[in-house]
Amino acid sequence: MVKVTFNTALAQKDVKKDSETLISGEKDPEEAAYVVRRSCHWCIWLGLFFILSGLLVVGGYLYKVYAMKNEQVWTCGVAYMDEDFYNMFDEEEEVVSPSYSMGLRHINETFEVLQDDEVELITVPVPEFGDSDPADIVHDFSEKLTAYLDLSLDKCYVIPLNTSVVMPPRDLLDLLVKIKTGVYLPQTYLVREEMMVTEEVDDVEQLGFFINRLCGNKETYKLQRRETILGMQKREALNCRKIRHFENEFVMETMICEP
Repeated sequence: MVKVTFNTALAQKDVKKDSETLISGEKDPEEAAYVVRRSCHWCIWLGLFFILSGLLVVGGYLYKVYAMKNEQVWTCGVAYMDEDFYNMFDEEEEVVSPSYSMGLRHINETFEVLQDDEVELITVPVPEFGDSDPADIVHDFSEKLTAYLDLSLDKCYVIPLNTSVVMPPRDLLDLLVKIKTGVYLPQTYLVREEMMVTEEVDDVEQLGFFINRLCGNKETYKLQRRETILGMQKREALNCRKIRHFENEFVMETMICEP
């Protein structure tokens, strides 16, 4: 019978060796801390990279939106013949006839043309000669409506869009480009139209987003168009306000009269 025995010293030696091996496998605390610090630095730099990338993307988007909006906003002016100037002269009196240039008037407007929405937003500032009211105008081709906000009265007036007078957005943009580049230098005439106030509008929201934005929380009335008067004609005295503006190759004088 064979008796198997173990060398005690050898067994202790192996255990000791294994223990030393395990101990030697542990990392140095300073080295571990360095690895952690380095990982944190990489995380911080990676986070900053993503933040800066996001800011660049958002900034580029906002700049694009702002630039596109500015490209849609125009400030243009036209000269037109004011026939009322000549009406001040009595033909029977012996006076020197006024020159053609003395009867010229100039009007500036700011346009914002939204082709996708088929909307034209027009701002008519206080006129140089004080012969009309400042106004904000909306021509909404989708709703087929026009709204006038008389800034002097702070009242809104709404009427069906007259497409025979108001240029559609694309055509209006072409006209504005020609005016700004000097290809077309309008010296135009004055067309008159008379509107009568009919009734108050109870629900402005039904008139569409843009007109509601213009006329919301304001007195708003419907208008009825009477007739367009061309040329130099004397009119009976009415309780009217007038807004001179252009959205075509001529200047329109819109008379808004109370019944």
